[in-house]
Amino acid sequence: MTVVAGCSSEAQAPPAPAAAAVEPAQGPGASSSDVTRLRAALLPVPEGMRVSYGPELGAFGSLKSTQQGLAAVRQARLERPECAGAAQLDAAKPDVAKAPAAVIAFAAERGSITQAVVALPSAAFPAPLPQKCTTYTADVDGAKVVYRTRMLPMPAKGDQSRAYLTTAAGAKENAEIGSVMIRRGNLIMSMLVVGRQVQPDGLYELAKLADQNLARATR
Repeated sequence: MTVVAGCSSEAQAPPAPAAAAVEPAQGPGASSSDVTRLRAALLPVPEGMRVSYGPELGAFGSLKSTQQGLAAVRQARLERPECAGAAQLDAAKPDVAKAPAAVIAFAAERGSITQAVVALPSAAFPAPLPQKCTTYTADVDGAKVVYRTRMLPMPAKGDQSRAYLTTAAGAKENAEIGSVMIRRGNLIMSMLVVGRQVQPDGLYELAKLADQNLARATR
């Protein structure tokens, strides 16, 4: 499937888990049963891509990818700081930070995919993106970047689901960021797809596959 097009793996995107290559790891906060279930919910390597990070497993707030994402938020100067984590899981909340999680990232010249699956203590789903966060600016490494986000009409998945497409303009290379979040029971799947162009149909196919994995993991 074609999800991302163009050479944009270095394009500026909203603060998100970095895709640094690491060996598979299990951190604190993940039992053997958690590990089995969460690993089963992760995507297989998409055709034409490679694993660039993970899989890393442990308490969501303690994962290297989560810490790197929080650091990126602190470093970027946003016009509306509250929009950085809007419509996403809030790792600053104790129950979310302690929740067992798994993260994996894939990369290719045309872009990247980062996926996280978190087992929350109870069924919960982040609120929709506030209207004020559909357009805002940020200073990222000295460059002014304008983010514009719209909700996508993705077919419903799991118990709850939501998808957005964000354009980031103003850096060396413009980028598009597709984001999907799906809940099944107390499992939350979050996925970011970054590329020069993100094809909604391809994003929906990835979401369908991710939801199938979630369904198997929650049986």
